[in-house]
Amino acid sequence: MSLSSPHRKSECPPGPTGTASGQSPDEATSSGTTFLARLLLRLKPADREVLWLYLMTRAGIWVTAYCTRWLFADDRKAHHPDSFFSPWQRWDWWHYLHIAQDGYFPGVSGPWTSGWDNREAFFPGFPFLLRAVHTVVPSWPAAGALISFVAGGVAVLALARIARLHLPQDEAGHRTALFFLLSPCAVFLAAGYTEALFLALALPAWLAAQRLNWPLAAALTCLATTVRVSGLFLAAAVAVHFLATARTTAQWRALPWLALPALPPLLHSWYLHAHTGDWMAWKHAEERGWYRDFHAPWEAWQNTWHAAFGHSQTTGYALMFQAELLAMLVGIGLCVLLIRRRRWAEAVYIGLSLWALGTSYWYTSIPRATLLWWPLWTGLAAWSLRSPRVRTAYLAVVAPVMTVLAVTFLSGRWAG
Repeated sequence: MSLSSPHRKSECPPGPTGTASGQSPDEATSSGTTFLARLLLRLKPADREVLWLYLMTRAGIWVTAYCTRWLFADDRKAHHPDSFFSPWQRWDWWHYLHIAQDGYFPGVSGPWTSGWDNREAFFPGFPFLLRAVHTVVPSWPAAGALISFVAGGVAVLALARIARLHLPQDEAGHRTALFFLLSPCAVFLAAGYTEALFLALALPAWLAAQRLNWPLAAALTCLATTVRVSGLFLAAAVAVHFLATARTTAQWRALPWLALPALPPLLHSWYLHAHTGDWMAWKHAEERGWYRDFHAPWEAWQNTWHAAFGHSQTTGYALMFQAELLAMLVGIGLCVLLIRRRRWAEAVYIGLSLWALGTSYWYTSIPRATLLWWPLWTGLAAWSLRSPRVRTAYLAVVAPVMTVLAVTFLSGRWAG
């Protein structure tokens, strides 16, 4: 190991192979492998088992994408499959990509122009990170997949650790990760979407809050609010947990930290107002593009029921509306259970999520939102540890549904 100063080290010319300090490619690869090995050794055996499960499920979802690319080409008479990343370039991905490439208001375009894509409905955290990663990874879809891959690994580790805080069994973390990674909408954890990145920030934030590390919890929640509006629901849950646990004067001094997560949404609203004159431009974009204007909960249920069973939609959309109804029932049951167990902070988080998703014209993306409901996955793990048949039933019924929804999304159909 060189003992020269950083300045002298930076002045060393690259070696013949182009690596710094004259390292050969084998030496550079060895250094990277050594760092990764040391990082893995710092993890507990239970964490490494969770990561192994994560890697295997990533392999499974990419095999599914490969097969979908050959079996469900847009042109049924094609003799060649679509491009490698084509199954992942679906739906919301294009909004994130356009923001990353051109910003929110390219040229003179905006809500006032015909055919506007309502991109201001999406928060800037993921598109800005996508643009940053693209400076290193030339392919845009590869950059999006890399973000979700790394973020998903962080998220599943944090989820397993949250489970181990509440459940005494050694298998709790692994069981929770298993249910989470084989959940119906797990394909979105691998797509260039916001779920994995949000969870990579939100779950460590909740873990920090459980350990009463309020500055860290607030900082991570602040970052989560740059990715999704759900970050504000997490901020509310963290605040409730603070109020329930703060006892001493020293603990109450951390109270101002809880205001930090409000900063990114305020700055985003200010930026949109500067360009549109509308402080709620992101919300109005959701109303224009996705019918997310306010309706009473019973009206939203009725409209969704009609879309699911009233034969007003094509069969593919009708099935997904049926999934929306089922996911809403699961969410309500989860919220009731959390309230009965006096887990007030998590109940607030789930309740706010349900209110936001359940008061539109009809339900949209509730099944996908279940990925963000960590009490659901820890609760299922606890149930399965008490009753082994739950795990068997889950793997026999829910895991195949995950494959169906993955193929649905990867073939370009609406999957929530």
